[in-house]
Amino acid sequence: MDEVEFILEEAKEGMEKAISHLKKQLSNIRAGKASPSMLGSVMVEYYGAQTPLQQVANVNTPDARTLSIQPFEKSMIQEIEKGIMMANLGFNPMNNGESVIINVPPLTEERRKQLSKQAKAEAEDAKVGVRNDRKQANQELKKLDISEDLLKTSEDEVQELTNSYIERIDKILAVKEKEIMTV
Repeated sequence: MDEVEFILEEAKEGMEKAISHLKKQLSNIRAGKASPSMLGSVMVEYYGAQTPLQQVANVNTPDARTLSIQPFEKSMIQEIEKGIMMANLGFNPMNNGESVIINVPPLTEERRKQLSKQAKAEAEDAKVGVRNDRKQANQELKKLDISEDLLKTSEDEVQELTNSYIERIDKILAVKEKEIMTV
């Protein structure tokens, strides 16, 4: 019986990872308001090495439409601007000699639909991950020397687990889509 519980626990861990990966991916998708995570993919040249922006500057949101990047070293201002342009996020950074400021333009209806599609694609990837964990768990269960009844019960448990995680993914997606489509 311990083997069955172990397999179920492994499947659950895999499905949890799919959920946390989805949340991380969705946090990078912009939804109307300015957020420091929007610049999560920005890399900056720092003493000859590509370094994440968060390691060379503080990123703040003074208001819903503005990102303020305060470098730890003033000499980094040009490199930060260059890094933001290279990341191709559609932002136009400006500097005031002290920090880099980005005015986040409001999303167009078309852009909102694109972002919504992107969010759906990420959710679908997460569902595929959950289904793969289900498949793997069922294969592991079939390898065990257990009775048909126990196998059927265990497979049903795996399916229930899968259904609950797919439901969670749908809820997370619904929240993100609402966030994206809210003007």
